[in-house]
Amino acid sequence: MLLDHLQAKLDAIRAQDLTRFTRIAETGTAPRQTVRGADGVARELTMFCSNDYLGLAAHPAVTAALVEGAQVYGGGSGASPLVSGHSRAHHDVEALLGRWFEPHIPEARAIGFCTGYMANLAVVAALGDADAEIFSETLNHASLIDGTRLAKAKVSRYAHCDVEDLRARLAASTARIKLIVTDAVFSMDGDIAPLPALLQAAEDFDAWLIVDDAHGLGVLGETGVGTLEHFRLRSERLILMGTLGKAAGLAGAFVVAHRTITDYLLQAARNYIFSTASPPAVEHALLTSLALIRGEVGAQRRASLRALQARLRAGIGALLDRHPTLTWKLADSQTPIQPLIVGGNAEVMALAAALEREGLRVPGIRPPTVPKGEARLRITLCATHTEADVDRLLAALEACA
Repeated sequence: MLLDHLQAKLDAIRAQDLTRFTRIAETGTAPRQTVRGADGVARELTMFCSNDYLGLAAHPAVTAALVEGAQVYGGGSGASPLVSGHSRAHHDVEALLGRWFEPHIPEARAIGFCTGYMANLAVVAALGDADAEIFSETLNHASLIDGTRLAKAKVSRYAHCDVEDLRARLAASTARIKLIVTDAVFSMDGDIAPLPALLQAAEDFDAWLIVDDAHGLGVLGETGVGTLEHFRLRSERLILMGTLGKAAGLAGAFVVAHRTITDYLLQAARNYIFSTASPPAVEHALLTSLALIRGEVGAQRRASLRALQARLRAGIGALLDRHPTLTWKLADSQTPIQPLIVGGNAEVMALAAALEREGLRVPGIRPPTVPKGEARLRITLCATHTEADVDRLLAALEACA
């Protein structure tokens, strides 16, 4: 009975052109990667789908630091952080991140997690107790949405980037604790949340602002600290989650907030208390990666990213001007996430397949990840792409148009 039930669900997914499948990356993360597809054939593809925005995953200094960390600490951490898994490397990464965010969050302290998904589940569920009400952005990442489902708090959803809608909901709330929860950079649209206005709403209504800066860390801000630096924000009401598997090129995540909040998470965040700590070798390598982000390498690569973004947007804009009947739409994005909205599921998957035949991997994103009728190519740029890579993508899109 169960197998028949699940097979019917799989058939329904397939009928809507929503079937997902895994590919096998035969080589490491880089703009050019050998990937084995569902047909079993390995191809070298130019990848426009990685979140390795600064290209640090393959940076020689990061690789060397990872090897050194393994030589010092071995493989796994052996236990949860509160048992024996919290190494000197874990401690040093948390201390460094606390110093990064001290200009933005008074008495900042960071606490590490294995993944961004776990960190978001932890902070939203732990803080969203029965005394709280959560005000969640409509387009928040799945991990934030799942955190609200685990929380005991009442949940109210406000419209995308609509501060007036949020303020009206805050004004109507009688909850003792109010938590505004938002992505900083929205992962499927690439746009940036209006954090200054959200923080002002938090100040006006005695609320707290939980910010998922997974796609802003390393990319935004003069020194790569992320969206808080980009907007020059400072408040003890800020609670920020950042991931270390995207622009930092490795793995892991953290929550940084006023130390009273992170002290509480240490006692109450089940994802932290009951999970084996991340490998200390990875934490050791993160010290090198984080130094690169804030150093000359990071500054140069952020500048390269901005130039590539401008080149891609200008090229797609010109393409759409040449084809006025085309229904494609380039989303408004100031980040390396550059979505090209196509519309139908079958259409976007056919376009992605056509690009892959030309040696370009650009994933088609379909509902429920994005709204129905807004299936898209999610083009992501890395600082290690070249202008020739971007021009090749533009030429392939022109041919498909």
